[in-house]
Amino acid sequence: MTNYDADILILGAGPAGLSAAQYGARAALRVLVLEQLAPGGQALLIDTLENYPGLIPARSGFDLADAMHQQAKDFGACFITAAAVSVSAADVRRSIPFTVTLDDGKKLTASAVLIATGARHRVLEITGERELTGMGVSYCATCDGPFFRGKKIVVVGGGDAACDEARYLARLSSHIVLVHRRAEFRAQKALADRVMNDPRIEVRLNTRILEIHGTDKVTSVVLETNGETHEELADAVFIFVGSVPALPCLPSLLKTDSQGYIITDQSMATSISGIFAAGDVRATPFRQVVVAAAEGAIAARSAVAYIDKQER
Repeated sequence: MTNYDADILILGAGPAGLSAAQYGARAALRVLVLEQLAPGGQALLIDTLENYPGLIPARSGFDLADAMHQQAKDFGACFITAAAVSVSAADVRRSIPFTVTLDDGKKLTASAVLIATGARHRVLEITGERELTGMGVSYCATCDGPFFRGKKIVVVGGGDAACDEARYLARLSSHIVLVHRRAEFRAQKALADRVMNDPRIEVRLNTRILEIHGTDKVTSVVLETNGETHEELADAVFIFVGSVPALPCLPSLLKTDSQGYIITDQSMATSISGIFAAGDVRATPFRQVVVAAAEGAIAARSAVAYIDKQER
C-alpha cells in the first residue's frame, strides 16, 4: 500500500459514493469519503422510496442513506465533512498521487479518485425566483412543505421528482396545482397516473410559469397556457425541473458532455486514468437511486483493479 492519505478518495456521499465506499473498503483498501453536507445526497429528500428493488415495505430515502452510511463505516470506510475545490492529476511514472484540495486549504492524496458529487437542482431563472427563495420558493417538498399546510401550492415540473413531490405535498394541502410546459409528463407512467387521478392535484399541461410575485413571501404567480397569460394567487412555489451536475474544479482534460456531465466508459473510468465517476454526476440516460448505487459498486471495483495494476 502507498503512504498516501487514501487508496481511494471518494468525492460525495450520495448513493453512488456510499455504495463505492462499501465495495472499496470490502476490498481491504483505505477509503476516504468527502461530503460537505450529510451522507445520502438527494436521496435524503425522498419521502417514500417505493421502487428500490427488495425494499419492502417502502422506506424513506433518509433511512436507506443512513443504513448505507453505517454499512460503509462498518466495513472500514472513513468520512470527512468537507468540500473539494480542485483535483490535480497524478503521474504514475513519477509516483505522484492525485491531490485533492479542500475548501479549508488542506490537501489530501490518493491513488485513485472517484467523483460522486451528484447533481443540484436546476433553476428557472424567472423574475422572483431567487428573491423569494426561502420565502415560499423551494426545491424540497419534505423540507419546506409543512410550512404551507392547507395553503395553495404551485408545483413546477413534469418528471419523476415533480410527480413524487406533488403527491407528498397533497398530503399537506388539497390545493396543489401542478404545471408542466409540455403536453404530457416525462415521469414514469405509474407516477404520472397517480398524479392525474389524485383529486387534490390540479394538473395543467402546456403551461409555463413566467413570474413569481411577492415582497417578503410568495403571493401570486404569472402563468402562460397556450399563449395566454394570467396572474393567480399562490402561497408557495415548489420547483422540480431537472438538475445540473455538481462538479468541483476538475482537471481540464476530463471529458464532459454538452450539459457538463462526466463521460465514462462501462467501467466508470473517465478520460483521465485513475479518475472514475458514478451516479448523477455521470452522463447517463436514467438517474435513479438504484442506478447510482450500482454505478458506485462498478466504479469501486474498477478503482481497485486500477490500483492493483499500478502496484504490480
